Amino acid sequence: MEHEARVETPSAGDEMTDIVLVDSESYVNVELDVEQNKVEQNKSGAITQALFQNAEDEDESDESDDDSGTDHFNSEKSGTQLQRCERNRGVNSSLPDTFQTSHLLFYERFKAYQDYMLGDCKPSEVKAFTADYLEKVVEPCDWLALWSIDVFDVLVEVRDVDWKDLKACVGLVLPLQCETRGCELTEESMESLLEATQHKVPLQELQVVYDQSGDFDQTALALEHLRFFYKHIWRQWDEEDEDDDFDYFVRCVEPRLRLYYDILEDRVPAGLVAEYQSLLKNCSQCFQQFSVLCSDLSTDSDSELDNVSMVEGLKLHDQLETLKRKLHIFENPLLRYVLGYKGNARQQCVQSRGPRASGMKVVHVVTASCSTVQLQSLLRDRLLPLCSSEDTEIQFHRDPVSAVDSCHQGDVVLVLPGIYSVSSSIFLPDSITIEGFGLPDEVVIEKKNKGDSFVESTGADVRLSNIKFIQHDAIEGILCVRQGTLNMENCVLQCDTTGVIVRTSARLDMNMCDLYGSKGAGVEIYPGSVCNLVGNGIHHCKDGILIKDFADELDVMPSITMENNVIHNNEGYGVILVKPNTSKDPAADPTAEDKQHGGVPDAPFVSTTNQTPSSSADVQPESAENNSSTDGGVASTSGRKWQFSRQLSRNKETSCSRVVQDLMDHQIFVSIQGNQFRRNGMGDFGNFFY
Repeated sequence: MEHEARVETPSAGDEMTDIVLVDSESYVNVELDVEQNKVEQNKSGAITQALFQNAEDEDESDESDDDSGTDHFNSEKSGTQLQRCERNRGVNSSLPDTFQTSHLLFYERFKAYQDYMLGDCKPSEVKAFTADYLEKVVEPCDWLALWSIDVFDVLVEVRDVDWKDLKACVGLVLPLQCETRGCELTEESMESLLEATQHKVPLQELQVVYDQSGDFDQTALALEHLRFFYKHIWRQWDEEDEDDDFDYFVRCVEPRLRLYYDILEDRVPAGLVAEYQSLLKNCSQCFQQFSVLCSDLSTDSDSELDNVSMVEGLKLHDQLETLKRKLHIFENPLLRYVLGYKGNARQQCVQSRGPRASGMKVVHVVTASCSTVQLQSLLRDRLLPLCSSEDTEIQFHRDPVSAVDSCHQGDVVLVLPGIYSVSSSIFLPDSITIEGFGLPDEVVIEKKNKGDSFVESTGADVRLSNIKFIQHDAIEGILCVRQGTLNMENCVLQCDTTGVIVRTSARLDMNMCDLYGSKGAGVEIYPGSVCNLVGNGIHHCKDGILIKDFADELDVMPSITMENNVIHNNEGYGVILVKPNTSKDPAADPTAEDKQHGGVPDAPFVSTTNQTPSSSADVQPESAENNSSTDGGVASTSGRKWQFSRQLSRNKETSCSRVVQDLMDHQIFVSIQGNQFRRNGMGDFGNFFY
């Protein structure tokens, strides 16, 4: 039926013109359809631009082919922008090459997940968001791929895609083209396998066959993002989280993605990586046991067996929540820094050699060359006093590592002036003495290549003096006392990452040393350790001294002596104490003003004493319990929120002695006097609550 509508519009000459619209309803419907098509095209165009930079709208490229100098992906002339991944072909292999997509940079994956694949979805919405993303990007049919699993690679043709289940309907490419690993495949066996799966295989198991046209670049990249996500980001328990009302990308995807690239680029210590992987494995096993137990429970049964299973399920649930909280600490860069890891999963092969069977003592002299005057001075001042008995001999070495590796208990290493570049870590498993024969700036040991540690001490009584250590391109600290006692005097430590680490049950006596340049803490002190710091300079680090107080029942407080130290010009705090939340503190809930001055989500609570240059002499202790903790009940739940606030001192006149008042209130300090705190960026003393 035809409809007419008459519209009168003014013309240029102020005359009325009649316009007749025929079949106006159909016209409106056509307009709506066009608009909807435009919206869909815009969405697809946005996805395309996310995957390929410098891509232009398809319509624009058709209209202005001559001027599209930056259009590299929509033009058939330019072809693919992805590299070819050449296969290591076997003797009888005829499989084609695939696209190289495994070497994407952090920001490429970050942008794809944040802007186009996941957005601000909740954990329960991840699969739906992912399916919607793939539907807009992946070719729906008629493309070749390798179906790759642990035991074989086989060439298939994708005939259809089930977006909801993230699976593809595939068929074999005949004749059969495959590579096997530990099995034999025939065309009949592969057809039987596909029939058993209804010819559907997971999309993440498909690798797109290389094509120079560029038509399948988007498909190859989308499947790479999908494959990487479910292999490295997604956890089985994410969807089971009771607290589902949060941004999954912010809380889970971003920190896990950053941790993956930190590990890939050797920015995380090997011990920490091993512990994280072990923790992840244990959490997966615990979740599997818990899931099986829950599926076996009968909702209507009151039998004794079900009651026992219920109790066991509660235990597994508590264990799972504990493991998930520990994983959260590893995945959060800030918490990973302040809490670190307690044990060293990478046990060193170096064992204590003990004394020589002959009872002989050896003095090891390290020098590449020396003058006659130096040799005479060495002989007069050190060798004759040390070699007065017949059971002592002298050995010469060109570098400190070989000298230390030759040491037995009771040996002495004398390092003559020079710059010694070493390529491996120095392990000190025995009670030995290493002494620089000269001033620290004259006796320099420098480690240049990348590694987990520089110096590691496990000997019962190790002594270092008059040496300068310089660290480059490091992952762990410059010196770690894992067990035993290390006495260090008149040394200079030029750090790269963390400075000196004192592990649980270890002891450090550090006197008259200069430590600087640490990107972490100058000195890290673990629970159960003993640390005596006298007359040292600790400056130009991220934090001066970091004291760790873990929440485990077996942890005991460290014992610390600080006397006559100068702690200055550190970026963060002079001294920061890391401790668990144990009681309610109203200050832990930041006000709006606190949030404007630095409150950020997913961060712990920090209480700060910010003050002018101060000295710790002649100060009486004063309680500081009000600023020391937050609600422990909240801290023990899996859904707790991390908060950060900074409290500035409101009284500059009384704040000069506040740092010592706070320090003296903690029982971990045996003695603290004569210390000077100057120009520390965030304050001289802070509490970090987790």
